Order: sequence, then structure tokens, then C-alpha cells
Amino acid sequence: MQATNPPGQPSGQTPREARRQLLERGDALLVTRAPQPGAKPAPGQPGAASSYVQPLPDVFVALLAEGRVLAFNGHVDLGTGIRTSLAQIVAEELSVDMDCVTMILGHTEEAPNQGPTIASATIQISAVPLRKAAAQAREHLLAMAAAQWGIPVARLRIEAGRITDADQPQRSTSYFTLLAGQKIVLTLDPGDVPLKPASQYTLVGRSSQRVDIPAKVRAEPVYVHDVRVPGMLHGRVVRPPHPGRDGGDFIGNSLLSVDRDSVAHIPGLVAVVVQGDFVGVVAEREEQAQRAMRELKLRWKDIPPLPAMDDLETRLRDLPAKRRELLRQGDLDAAMGSAAQRIERTYVWPYQMHASIGPSCAVADYREEGLTVWSGTQNPHVMRIDLARLCELDEGKIEVIRLEAAGCYGRNCADDVVADAALLSRAVGRPVRVQLTREQEHAWEPKGAAQLMQVRGAIDEAGRLSAYGFQTRYPSNDAPVLALLLTGKIAPEPRVLEMGDRTAVPPYAYPHLQIDCDDVAPIVRAGWLRGVSAMPNSFAHEVFIDELAELAREDRLAYRLAHLPDERASALLQAVAEKAGWVAGASGSRGTPEADGKLRGRGIAYARYVHSKFPGFGAAWSAWVIDIEVDPADGALKVTSLVVGQDTGMMVNPDGVRHQMHGNILQSLSRVLKERVSFGPQGTTSLEWGAYPILHFTEVPPIEIVLMQRQDQPPMGAGESASVPSAAALSNALFDATGRRFRQPPFNAECILAGLREPLPAP
Repeated sequence: MQATNPPGQPSGQTPREARRQLLERGDALLVTRAPQPGAKPAPGQPGAASSYVQPLPDVFVALLAEGRVLAFNGHVDLGTGIRTSLAQIVAEELSVDMDCVTMILGHTEEAPNQGPTIASATIQISAVPLRKAAAQAREHLLAMAAAQWGIPVARLRIEAGRITDADQPQRSTSYFTLLAGQKIVLTLDPGDVPLKPASQYTLVGRSSQRVDIPAKVRAEPVYVHDVRVPGMLHGRVVRPPHPGRDGGDFIGNSLLSVDRDSVAHIPGLVAVVVQGDFVGVVAEREEQAQRAMRELKLRWKDIPPLPAMDDLETRLRDLPAKRRELLRQGDLDAAMGSAAQRIERTYVWPYQMHASIGPSCAVADYREEGLTVWSGTQNPHVMRIDLARLCELDEGKIEVIRLEAAGCYGRNCADDVVADAALLSRAVGRPVRVQLTREQEHAWEPKGAAQLMQVRGAIDEAGRLSAYGFQTRYPSNDAPVLALLLTGKIAPEPRVLEMGDRTAVPPYAYPHLQIDCDDVAPIVRAGWLRGVSAMPNSFAHEVFIDELAELAREDRLAYRLAHLPDERASALLQAVAEKAGWVAGASGSRGTPEADGKLRGRGIAYARYVHSKFPGFGAAWSAWVIDIEVDPADGALKVTSLVVGQDTGMMVNPDGVRHQMHGNILQSLSRVLKERVSFGPQGTTSLEWGAYPILHFTEVPPIEIVLMQRQDQPPMGAGESASVPSAAALSNALFDATGRRFRQPPFNAECILAGLREPLPAP
């Protein structure tokens, strides 16, 4: 099997060749932009940039005379269905059938450099120039038809790519007929291109079937794991004995010796490749490479032990930090001193994995003329920068062909394995496919960072919110590609990022506020996971206001609404509560078992995911109402019903938003109920599914979705928002069921039993 071509490209043609041919065509309309370097990340933010400028212009939309439309976006589809939604946007602006449109995503030599696929920003931000390009192409073709017939553009109508004179319907032509023998290149207009009004939409805002599903159902080769190229060999890597650790002077400096004779007897072995602490094997067949990986004998230096991670709160609290003051409002200390009631709480978030079901894989072909890689990265243009540094190549000689892979929503090992394959291919002079083992994926993926949130707050004599002090710390950096560290290309020094501030400001109207973020270096290899620091921060915000509502003896929903200035947030909360049948003032078991011995409770939480560098900007609004039952005998928790609502603004594909929400819900339930990385003296010890359990199909609860109809509003990012309130909703439901507060997920049976052993607080 050979699967080297992204969707929409002829067999045997790389994206680089496809773009050159597209720009040379004589029967096409292209909307392009002058080549430009990628945007530099803001200080303290992830990403990389270089001064490299591609020699060819960026293409956003291409209409081809044979009746096809190609559209290009620098972001990638991580299984979220964004390929479908982007195609809907293009087809809508052009008034053509969806079947005509092929999306090309992420390839460095074909798609514009629009930065990493992060922060739920594809529809909200990177789709904007694509939509404008489609509209610009439409307007140009309308002008061509009007000029041909000598009539005003206002008389023209478009349907399914056909332009018709409204006064003389027999006068009609198609886009593609107009393009015959024409070569039209338009420069993308950054100004106010006439866009189709929402009232005329026929595709956007309506559910559309995913364009990628049929091939997957038919088991056609669409994933990077399926790539086969002529002459390809198979590689495996052997990682150092400090799993998941990428900081310290022992990184890249620990290998003492390699016993090549220990694998010399293996049939098909091509090479053992060693560069610093990077070790890999290459063989003719995959099973031969696997065997060589297992049998290769190495000697390593003794590694300094990782400090104990059992008491994560203390470990996080003791880290050296640089404080950033995010917000000051009023006089917090004075308000706390004069408050009627005040509380202080600490919330701890564990390290978690992306836990991609499929281990990362890549193929690299290093030749004298340059390097081509097939990758599942979500950062193709940044990956090219890393490969240039690793292989000491000019970026113009590197092509990253992006194919689908296992989802990650942050950073798994997809970038690492590309670099592994590149080094092995360079060493043997042939294409090499590398796939990681399950243990390697679990051990070395950049973990979703742990987090510590310390909160103090108060209410006045009338029970109204008075004061809120919030400090958060989040130990992460951007987890540099392992091969760069292991080969010594970059120093293993911590780069402290400013990533702990997502949704750090609570949504409620506290007259006196003090919000701080403590930026700290990573303890282990850690980056970001879906929702980044917003999910832990909102966990603290929403559990804390639940406690304040109890202090004020108010209904938990009514108390939130009374202090929530955002009208769209209030409308969403009320819609979700109504769907869930919220009863004002009702409470659960609160620690007293019901007739069947079970404890039952209901939790509520709201959040709007605010991402990017503080103060950032908002994505979709989300709210949860969840019902649970707990067996006090064994601590088993069952979710009995769940209503989740979202205000996404304009929804390009409502079914796509619904599916995205379901994915968020299931992943976040798994994280909150089960997931926590364990560590030992050497590093990560959660090396297989038994040591890192995730949600089972049998544990999926009934889920009801509430979609707010806001088609007249700008689209908001939907990729992460529905996960953000999850932990707080569950924690609040646990309190309603058990009468105890749970402030450190995961809320597994062990955690719940420990909580139940604590005495019930005084009423």
C-alpha cells in the first residue's frame, strides 16, 4: 500500500509540486497573498518563528476550469471535523456545492503559515482570510459575467456555481466556463470584501456530514500510520532511562556505551544510530526493528532521582516563581477584613496525559536535495523550524506533509517522532518509518501540567459577593522536541512560559479582586492539554462560588445569576438549568444515604474559555448540570444524567459543534473521574493503560446538548469550551451527594472513600 498523498492531490505528487503546478496553470482563478514569515509568538507564549519566507505566494482559494475548488488553511484537522466546516464556509461564499470543494490543510509547501492549531482559533480567526478570499473570487467572477453581458452586477444571481441574469434567466454561465483559457491571480484584499449576509446562507449554519468519515469507514489509508513510500525502512528509538524528564544537566549527556554486537545477529538490521543520547535502530522490516530495539544493550549514567511527587500541593507550592499581577480592583485586604464571612481554599490539579489511543508515527525521506516528512503534527510550520535546526538545513529544503493521526489537543509525541525519523533517514540514506511503542508514548508525551490554585474570598452581611483573591501556578514550557535535547542541539534549560493565566479572572462581579499568576519552570516534561490552565482555574472559580452560595444559604443557580454580568452567560445557564429540570433550593443526599443506600447529588458550573496571553479573548460559553450517584460502600460514582449547553455564536456546522461537545464531555469526564499520571524516582511510571485508566464505553452517561441559537453573532471557538466547567460541576455534585468538598481530582473511588471518612462539616 502506498498512501503518500493528502486528499485532493494526484498520486505521486507532493504538496510542493502541487503548488508550483497550480501557480503555473492557465485555466484557473487564484486568490493569493505575497509570501511572508510566520507571526512571532508573544513573549512568554508557545511557538517559534524564523525569518524564512517561502519563495512562492500563499494560495487561499483556487477555482479550476474543470469544476473543482481548492481551498487552503494553515491549521489542521485533529479529528474535530474542521475540514468540513472550512469547506462549508468556502462553498457558502462561492455558492457552489460542497462536493466541489477540497480543503488542503497544514502542508508547509501548500498551506499558508497561520501558526499552530491551538486555542480553538481555526473558525474564530484563521478562517477569516479564507472566507474573504472566497468572497473576493465570487465578486470577480460576477464582474466578469456582468462585463461579458453588458449588464450591472446587481442583476446577477448565483446558484451551484452558475451565474444567471435575473431579468433574462435563459442567459446563464458557470464560474468554470468563464475560467476557460483564463489565468486570473488576485491579491487577497485585507479590507472589507463584500461577504454574503447570514440571511442568505444555505450551507453555513446547517448540519453537514463530515467529509472525512467515508474514507475512514471504508478503512482507506488516510492516517500518517498508513504512509508507505518506495524503499522505505523501519526504525525504532531507544529512550534514556529518565522517562518524561527533559530538564537537568544529565539530559543529552547520559549515554556511556552502546553494544552494537548485541543486535548484530538480527536479520535485516541496517544500522544502529547514535548521536549524543539519541539512539535508534533501522531494519528492513518492522518486526526486526522492534526486536533490535528490545535487545540492544546500552549503559547509562546514574540519573539524579526525581523529587517525590506524591504530595503535589507541597511540590507545586515550593517551586520558585515569578509573580505576574493580572488584575487589581478595589481593596481586597480591607474587604476581607470587614467581611461578614470569609473562607480560604486550595485546589490542586494533577498531571494528566493526552493519552492518544494510537502511538505517534512519522515517515521521513532525507535526500541530498532536502528533507520530506509525513507527519501528524498540529504545528507543521513550527515543526519545519525544529527540523531545520536539528538537521542543519535551510527551511526551504524541508517539506512537512501533514496527515491525520491520533488526536491530542495539546502536544503528544507527534513532533518527537518526526525528528526521530529524520535523524534515522539521514543516517541510512533511505526513507524511514518510525512508530513509538505504547510505553514510549505514555512516558514521553508532554504531560498536561499540574496546577495549584489558592483562593480567598468573602461575602457581605446580605450574602452578596464582596472579595476574591486568586493565585495560580502552572509548571510548563513548550516541551522542546526530544531529539533536539538528546542530541545536544539545544540546552536542557527550562523556558518558563506564561500559560497559567487562561480564564484566571472569575466571571462573577466581585467588587474587590486580586488575580495573580505565578510563572514557574516545569518539573517534568509538560505542556498543555485541552483547555490549558482554564480548566483548573475554572474548577477553582466554580467550586468556590458554590461554597459562597452555601454560606449565603442561596440556591446555587440563583446565586450565580445574581452576580453574573454577562447576559449571554446568564441566558445559557438558565437554558441549561431549564433543560435539566433545575429545582430552586433543592439539595441532594448531603451525606445521608437514601433508601437504596446510595448518595445522590446534582452539580452546576459555568465557564467561558478565555485563551491566549492575558487578558486574552473569549471562545464559546459553556455550562453543565450533572446528576450523580455514589455508593458509599466502595466509592463507586455513576453519572446518571448530564446536560451541557454552549453558546458558540454562529455555528458553521451545528452537528459538528454537537460532536465537538460530545468529545469534550467524554474526554473531560475521563480526566476528572480517572486520570492522573504517577511518577517514581526515574520519572513517569504510568506506562500502559492499566496504570493510566480512561473512561470505558460502559461508563458513558446519557448526555443532552443545548445549543444556543446565535447565528447572527460572530463564531466563537468550540474546540475546548465544553470541557472547562466539567471538573467543577462534578465536584459540586459530589458535595451535594456526600456533604464533603472535593478539591483535588481525579474523583475516583479511592478519593471518594477518603472524603467519606472525613466527618461531615457542621451545618
